[in-house]
Amino acid sequence: RRFTRLARGEAKIPDILLIDGGKGQLTQARKVLEEFQLPEIQLLGIAKGISRRAGQETLFLELNGRYKEIALPTQSPALHLLQQVRDEAHRFAITGHRQRRAKARKQSALEQIPGLGPKRRRDLLRHFGGQQEIVRASESDLAKVTGISKKLAENIYEYLHNN
Repeated sequence: RRFTRLARGEAKIPDILLIDGGKGQLTQARKVLEEFQLPEIQLLGIAKGISRRAGQETLFLELNGRYKEIALPTQSPALHLLQQVRDEAHRFAITGHRQRRAKARKQSALEQIPGLGPKRRRDLLRHFGGQQEIVRASESDLAKVTGISKKLAENIYEYLHNN
């Protein structure tokens, strides 16, 4: 979304983009920027060293399709700033991923069935005792629940067995 806005001129184009990774990630980032017709953005990659320990990162500056390796001293404030930016991006991404996963876990397959609102879901769960029992139920068993028509029972059965 951000690159689409940049390409349309709806946002200020950054001077530089920090990429978490080495040459391979920089190459892919450059391809994306070219797809969005944003070739003027400078790319800087931060890659973990061979030992994969903090403080031994290598920086890669992309210049005209070539990569210049930059080694900053371990105690360099610039290196520490780049590490913090990278770590914050990781934290942000991981937190967002966990939230999406938790939300997906909380959502029941029953919530996705058209025509099956909260009251009917509650009635089904009370009648059968749980979602697994609802899945095991036949169309005729589902239709026996108050408020569940034969057509809705067919839809529920189809959804639970074909998705």
